[in-house]
Amino acid sequence: MSTVDVLAIGESLGLVVPESTGRLAHARGARVGFGGAESNVAIGVARLGGAAAWTGRVGADGLGELIVREIRAEGVQVHAVVDAEAATALMIKERPRPGSSRVTYYRSVQAGSRLVPSDIAPGLVERARIVHVTGISAGLGESPLSAVHEAVERARAAGVLVSFDVNHRSALWRDGRDARAAYRALAARADVVFAGDDEAELLTGERGARAQLDAIRALGPRCAVVKRGSAGAIADEDGEIVERDALRVDVVDTVGAGDAFVAGWLAETAVGATLNTRIDTAVACGAAACTGAGDWEASPTRADLSALAAPSGDPVQR
Repeated sequence: MSTVDVLAIGESLGLVVPESTGRLAHARGARVGFGGAESNVAIGVARLGGAAAWTGRVGADGLGELIVREIRAEGVQVHAVVDAEAATALMIKERPRPGSSRVTYYRSVQAGSRLVPSDIAPGLVERARIVHVTGISAGLGESPLSAVHEAVERARAAGVLVSFDVNHRSALWRDGRDARAAYRALAARADVVFAGDDEAELLTGERGARAQLDAIRALGPRCAVVKRGSAGAIADEDGEIVERDALRVDVVDTVGAGDAFVAGWLAETAVGATLNTRIDTAVACGAAACTGAGDWEASPTRADLSALAAPSGDPVQR
């Protein structure tokens, strides 16, 4: 097996989006696709020219086939375990009103939540430059959390950089388990930690961005990155702090912007880019992802980033 720049580990889900705004009960048509934070990152890295791989569990069903086919079609190496006893997880994204969305998940006993350490093939972690995991796996249950910790342990033993994005999903933590403790345990074993400003507050108890960075770094990672949405981003690596404003774009859909940001950061990390280049590319990727609908569909290529940076002119390309 060849070396990959980024190996992303976690759940991918089928996605159903009604074609019209309003209640799902009144919809007469819908689009079927897929999403998932970890596969979104893998696709984003591949779009930027990096070698990416994704591993996770899907069911022996049409949604599982769709996920495997579509991720592979994006140039990502797929190492999927097909679960004959559980269906592929599903999310339904409604748009009750213009500019709003509501997501319903069907995932607690589905294939993605049944990931186990042995699902991550021998040598898969060890041949990656970066292993990327998220707090979603922690929220899905003890089995996927154990699988992620096993992957992190293997990465650390092999000298592979570990990336952790908090990616808090409150709906996954309604069983009384302690999300903060689980996130802090993963952050302490990572080399780079990403968090939205609200997630950074959950992780650290701090509100100010600089205090959040200090508290995340105190857990153990060399690099802490706080994604601040329309306010941009700030990062601290070994005491060097960089900050960027967000790029102004016409926003269509913000879903997946955080994953595109992470993909940009990791794609640059894999090629040894400077801290300034990493944050510049990450912020641009996050902005570009907001210009189209879908979880990963608007994740940019290098050409897209060049067009985003170019002076505005004739909107029609001939």
